[in-house]
Amino acid sequence: MGQMLPFVISNAPVVVVDDDPSVRDALLLLLRLDGFEAKAFADGESFFESLQSSMPACVILDLQLPGSSGLAVLRQLADMRFASPVFVISGHSDIAMAVEAMKLGAVDFLEKPFSAGAMIDRVRDAVLSYRRSMAGQIDGLADFPGLNLLTRRERDVLAQVTHGASNKEAGRRLGISPRTIEVHRARIMDKLGARNAADLMRIVLSQMPSRPSVRAG
Repeated sequence: MGQMLPFVISNAPVVVVDDDPSVRDALLLLLRLDGFEAKAFADGESFFESLQSSMPACVILDLQLPGSSGLAVLRQLADMRFASPVFVISGHSDIAMAVEAMKLGAVDFLEKPFSAGAMIDRVRDAVLSYRRSMAGQIDGLADFPGLNLLTRRERDVLAQVTHGASNKEAGRRLGISPRTIEVHRARIMDKLGARNAADLMRIVLSQMPSRPSVRAG
């Protein structure tokens, strides 16, 4: 484990949502041994209640849940524009369900039983990436006001836009359609209160060192 890891992940809550007590207990132990703050919930309803008071740095979500299924939870998180990474786990090898979960924003799919080492490595990487993203340490973007309002995908799109990429170019680089880029751009402008492209650039570059102004005589 690297020297910087405890500093970066300290107090980063990782949430486990699984109705199997043995899985919850095992994952909580694994996460806490690796230095994470960890919490667990048996269903989607109690998990969503917890979001009223705290936002996790990562979620490990079982797809087979009582009440609202894991996919239903993912859909609700997508509607909320939930930014934290979500891993989905399942005791059933269902490729269609895994694909649907990824479309809804899950970062990875692991089938039970999974390797404890593989799980903790992936969670650690995801949390580190998330923390850096939340701190504004992403390629090409300064830490401007409102950055924390954007999802990871919106930040990716914004980074492309600020580098002058067209919707088509940005879509090709990010592996999504130009139409989806347009939707992300509209959401970004709405969140940041930008009236047009020029206004958006002004907001994004607001924390960059400004050039001395020249006053007319």
